[in-house]
Amino acid sequence: MSTGLLAPDGVTPLRQYAGYQGAGAGFGGQLADWHAPQQSVDAALLPTFYRGNARADDLVRNNPLGTNIVELHKDNIVGNLFKLSYRPNYRHLGISREDARSLARDIEAAWTEYAEDPHCVIDIERKRTFTMMIREGVATHAFNGEICVQPVWDTSPGSVFRTRFKMISPKRIKNPGNAPDTPSRRAGVEIDSQGAAVAYWVVDDPYPNQGESRARRIPATLSSGREAFIHVFESLEDGQTRGDNVFYSIMERMKMLDTLQQTQLQSVIVRAMYAATIRSPLDSEKAFEYLAGGQVGEDNPISVMMKTIIDYYQGANIKLGGVKIPHLMLGDELDLQTAQNADNGFAELESSIIRNVAAGSGVSYEELSRDYSKTSYSSARASANVSWRYYMGRRRFIAGRQASLMFGCWFEEALARGVITLPARARYGFYEARNSWTHALWIGAGRMAIDGLKEVQESAMRITTGLSTYQHELALQGMDYEDVFEQQQFEIERRRESGLADPDWAVRLPSQTDDKPGEQHAMA
Repeated sequence: MSTGLLAPDGVTPLRQYAGYQGAGAGFGGQLADWHAPQQSVDAALLPTFYRGNARADDLVRNNPLGTNIVELHKDNIVGNLFKLSYRPNYRHLGISREDARSLARDIEAAWTEYAEDPHCVIDIERKRTFTMMIREGVATHAFNGEICVQPVWDTSPGSVFRTRFKMISPKRIKNPGNAPDTPSRRAGVEIDSQGAAVAYWVVDDPYPNQGESRARRIPATLSSGREAFIHVFESLEDGQTRGDNVFYSIMERMKMLDTLQQTQLQSVIVRAMYAATIRSPLDSEKAFEYLAGGQVGEDNPISVMMKTIIDYYQGANIKLGGVKIPHLMLGDELDLQTAQNADNGFAELESSIIRNVAAGSGVSYEELSRDYSKTSYSSARASANVSWRYYMGRRRFIAGRQASLMFGCWFEEALARGVITLPARARYGFYEARNSWTHALWIGAGRMAIDGLKEVQESAMRITTGLSTYQHELALQGMDYEDVFEQQQFEIERRRESGLADPDWAVRLPSQTDDKPGEQHAMA
């Protein structure tokens, strides 16, 4: 018999208990049957990759929470206009700040003419403007985990530029002939010995012709360095070939919540269908006789009984003041079905599941449920700020990367056609410093203001105290400071021409926003 020290459960040796408990059997052996496999990200993702994306597609199409998650991503990350703020790395290029600003004005004007043309010349399908393509990319990344865009060359008339873009559904990236994965080709992506993508296999849409689709091989880049296929996703660890969607961790809960809501609705409907029921007792002998089958026909005891009951109730037509009073047969009882509590804790359970779904999808509970009734200003502001950080990360690394790669393809053609002229004193040419010449910031939707007055005051105070700049603060509002300054200058000149005083911009006292949920107090 061992005389060593034991853990609190009285069985596990203390030395074993003092190690990392997560890898052990747990208190009382609760983790004994948890055998999580140790796999690479591709080994865990790719075997069920297309099934997982198909389930996410179904949630987005048929589940209101799934639809709202995607819409929140599009509206907060992109918004109604994804605006270029061209910022070349002028120090590295050896040009002056003034030359960079002059170049930026010309490029932004030419890009807007091309990218936001309502005839959708940027899209080979003529369906989307640039902003619409970015919104689609963000949505696809949310429920498929990645963005796929193919730059193409179109010689049809209608535009100065020949560069077009084709949005590719990630579900079309497959191994030709549905062949199994190999070390050099995984889920339709060819990779080199270092794991970098070399080419992509794109199958044609099988609809409406059912059967095996033709697969085309598209290289990742051309010999000149120009992008031939844009593939954007945020990897979790090394060796990841395809992206994972945001629904994986919440998919099971969303499906269970959907089933729970439907079951609850059916239960409420059933309760509302019957106002009253009649209980009619049978003696044991007759009941067993009926259940055993007995004789068939008009002499069947059950038929005789039902005919007797029908005849009785049709003749019992007793009324009092216009209200019918049924006279029941001997032994029958009338049970009035009163309305019961249809909730029975359902609202709390539903709210708990939605909070889990919101946490897993990166959005706030209030945004996802559209329920702000139990939220104070401070809570709503904190929740919105946490979500905003998530959205800004996605804008920078997902939407911004897609936009910058598309912009770089157009920039190369615009330079070749002479629409853009680089400063003569530049230290490097385009192909020597491609990233420096195409560096840009992208301005999307502004941050939601919980209390517009208080947040404007906060922004103004950050500027006056030197903690921020107009460029940063206006970008938070979804605006470009260059455009704002230019418009303000024009309006001031027009006011002077009209004999009006210059506008008075001043920071007032902070507002006194009520911090109690569900109540409003007048400000002194």
